[in-house]
Amino acid sequence: MAQAVKRLFPQVEITIGPVIENGFFYDFRRPEGFTPEDLARIEETMRAIVREDLAVQREEVPRAEAIRRFRAMGEHYKVEIIEGLPDDYVSLYQQGEFVDLCRGPHVPSTGCIAAFRLTSLAGAYWRGDARNEQLQRIYGTAWARKEDLDAYLARLEEAKQRDHRRLGQALDLFSLHPIAPGSPFFHPKGAVVYNTLVEYIRSLYARYGYTEVITPLIYKTELYKQSGHYDLFREDMFLMALEEEEYGVKPMNCPGHCYLFATRKHSYRDLPIRYADFSRLHRFEASGTLAGLVRVRSMAQDDAHIFCTPEQLDGEIERFVEMTREVYAAFGFDRIEVTLQTRPEKFLGAVERWDAAEAALRRALERTGFAVTILPGQGAFYGPKIGFDFRDVLERSWTLATVQIDCAMPERFELGYVTPEGTLATPVMIHRAVLGSLERFIAILLEQTAGKLPLWLAPVQVRLLPISEKVADYAARAVDACRAAGLRAEADLRSEKLGYKVREAQLEKIPVIAVVGEREAAAGAVAPRREGAAEAALPLDAFIARTVAEARMPGGAS
Repeated sequence: MAQAVKRLFPQVEITIGPVIENGFFYDFRRPEGFTPEDLARIEETMRAIVREDLAVQREEVPRAEAIRRFRAMGEHYKVEIIEGLPDDYVSLYQQGEFVDLCRGPHVPSTGCIAAFRLTSLAGAYWRGDARNEQLQRIYGTAWARKEDLDAYLARLEEAKQRDHRRLGQALDLFSLHPIAPGSPFFHPKGAVVYNTLVEYIRSLYARYGYTEVITPLIYKTELYKQSGHYDLFREDMFLMALEEEEYGVKPMNCPGHCYLFATRKHSYRDLPIRYADFSRLHRFEASGTLAGLVRVRSMAQDDAHIFCTPEQLDGEIERFVEMTREVYAAFGFDRIEVTLQTRPEKFLGAVERWDAAEAALRRALERTGFAVTILPGQGAFYGPKIGFDFRDVLERSWTLATVQIDCAMPERFELGYVTPEGTLATPVMIHRAVLGSLERFIAILLEQTAGKLPLWLAPVQVRLLPISEKVADYAARAVDACRAAGLRAEADLRSEKLGYKVREAQLEKIPVIAVVGEREAAAGAVAPRREGAAEAALPLDAFIARTVAEARMPGGAS
């Protein structure tokens, strides 16, 4: 693609062009940008390059030589990239007149490329930093067979229809604005979804023995220096200097929970202690990486930290896995893949603690019957991690639930409890979340369901549709009765045709529609509609009782 762009637009500067899942992109510096018509021309030139069947040749050159070559070509971004590389030699690939910097490997010749398509245009900042110049990004995809390409393009079109940003606007759930990058505004309907998710998780906390805490939003940075996050996470924090002290808006809850645990003396009889926290978190994600609700700067998590004895560890991990299974079943998430992520090169804590923690996670997974993929070196800097990955209807993989054993923070905060023998011991600390970021989970759920949320979670559960003004008063009384029973109900009292009202309710993904005519009003009944099909009229009381039962929160909570 980059070769085609340079043939058509020689003054364009090339930057980076990595492979991504199901495709690739390349960023270019072209102040006037590209148009859809340009994409068509680029694609046609790419096809010509394929027909030329140019040999692709790899060459390793000294770093200084590569810098000289790209500087002579006027490719200043490539020069900057190479200057930042630690290697003495770099690899270049050449096909015809085009040379690029790449690790490789590549196909032997351009003629090997069978099926491809340029899919979209976007803006991007150099190195993902909004302070840098904006570049033009071209996305594409390539496949071994045309049939595979066609199938992927069909999934891509389906993904556009399911895009949570489109659905969020269409369903009036949330919006994003330049005044607060990465910080969504949840509208009234979106706030219902958000708060109902929190209510559901709280109902589980009551059963699984968690106690909820509320912790500060802003701390002195000495807290993060003690936890180890300051050195490793400082660039991703919102920091400020006040009264000659440095403060940070919290990006995670764990240091605060450690501090809270340390404020009191604990006996082994007190453990396990399970702190749950829905406090807001803020992380300074680069402007170029923000993406709807999937990647934000302001979020809340169903976050919790467990402090327990070594003897309680296996049981706590198994309880978490049980809770995770229950939650996923409630949302119909049945395609789950589990990973165990082990000690990275840079880590905090003793190797012996890491080995014991990894062994405990392995035992728990073996007992719960999950098939596990080991990801060496991908654990957090403070402990190994289990990740539960959900594969959605579009075949994308999302990591949702995570559980980690902390091998560093209990000692860094000098946490302790009194053992049965009267000695002081260090507790085991577990980090865990089931949904993860609520914002991200809502995005995933919207795309999985195409906006058709389960009845218990829908912001409007019932909409009454009076056929005429004559029955508007009855429809309003029916709404009052629904609300009195705990349903989220409303009536469409506009003077519109019934077909129009039905269609609009369907587009708004209202789960239960009930039509009210003169016959229903006289009988104290409603005529429900589900999935676009009319049902037999029901007495209002029976309709409400049935809907209340169907709208019950998973796990029995009302």
